[in-house]
Amino acid sequence: MTTTAVNPVLRVAPAEPAAAAAHFRASLAFHADVSDVAAALATGGDPGFVVLDSRSTESWDQGHIPGAVHLPTALIPEQAGQLLDRTVPVVTYCWGPGCNGATRAALALAELGYQVKEMLGGFEYWVREGFEFETWRGRERRAADPLTAPVAGDCGC
Repeated sequence: MTTTAVNPVLRVAPAEPAAAAAHFRASLAFHADVSDVAAALATGGDPGFVVLDSRSTESWDQGHIPGAVHLPTALIPEQAGQLLDRTVPVVTYCWGPGCNGATRAALALAELGYQVKEMLGGFEYWVREGFEFETWRGRERRAADPLTAPVAGDCGC
């Protein structure tokens, strides 16, 4: 009897195209990436959304996206109504891909009736892609990491 090795990628078959399209369409309704958020903010006008940093005050002080609203996840139920307009979509972020704080913040806001997206990559990828950030010392920027951002031009995606 011959045993054929099963390809680990195809051990579970890909979804049918219609199901895959529905899944990926839904994913885009729930997520925004760092580059798209930065591009929308860079236009100088009203981007049509507010960026919310859901981390602790200590984390906020280490650095945050310029213009972001600071509202730690635990405080969302009692303070969101004073800081956010329910008619304006919210884009949440936390530390990075290894942290689900932005997901928890997005859930808390959605449960309160806000339209919300989570920014994939969080503050880590904001900095790694070379976008400006603020600390208590002022604005800073680091060189883009070539493993996370194109060195010249855009990524083409």
